[in-house]
Amino acid sequence: MAEYLASIFGTEKDKVNCSFYFKIGACRHGERCSRVHNKPTFSQTILLKNLYLNPNNNAVPKPEGGFEQHAGNNYTDHEVQQHFDEFYEEVYTEVEDKYGEIEAMTVCDNLGEHLIGNIYIKFRYERDAEQAVNDLNTRWFDHKPIYAELSPVTDFKEASCRQYELGECMRSGFCNFMHIKTLSPDIKKRLRERRKRSRSRSRSPARRNNNNRRR
Repeated sequence: MAEYLASIFGTEKDKVNCSFYFKIGACRHGERCSRVHNKPTFSQTILLKNLYLNPNNNAVPKPEGGFEQHAGNNYTDHEVQQHFDEFYEEVYTEVEDKYGEIEAMTVCDNLGEHLIGNIYIKFRYERDAEQAVNDLNTRWFDHKPIYAELSPVTDFKEASCRQYELGECMRSGFCNFMHIKTLSPDIKKRLRERRKRSRSRSRSPARRNNNNRRR
């Protein structure tokens, strides 16, 4: 029995634990969900809730929670992409510089309240993720408080909507899987080179000696 329960944990066959929360770190039912949301006490991944706002999206977060509808904007695709690229690079570089090496970061372009603007950041080390959550929950971004928590998500590919990647998702932005916003190739290349330089520095003898002295 124990082996069977372990084999179905976090899947749709699991009648106790919420499979959506396990896969994407969020559930459309929220605290009203009839199944258990097993929030991790340690993880490499953190979730920054509803932090990214697509400039053409007319759903605006309210200070007391939830969203309200504003008149929509009419930015071009190029302007929206430029806005996203600048946002992504700013968040990525600041978080990595302050808390530690990032393995992956993804931003949701969904419209459902539980996923809209969610940012998932997977660190190389769990201790860096824990430090980031503790610190970011005391900070603000773009005049909004940051809500950070550890997330069970470790495989972004498993959490993403494959139909969306193929341009075939029929649920539009209200899909319950991640609609991952695409980063421009130039920004992606720049951040990849940055990561290589960071790893090269961390492997240098001087850096290792400093780390040993801190221990």
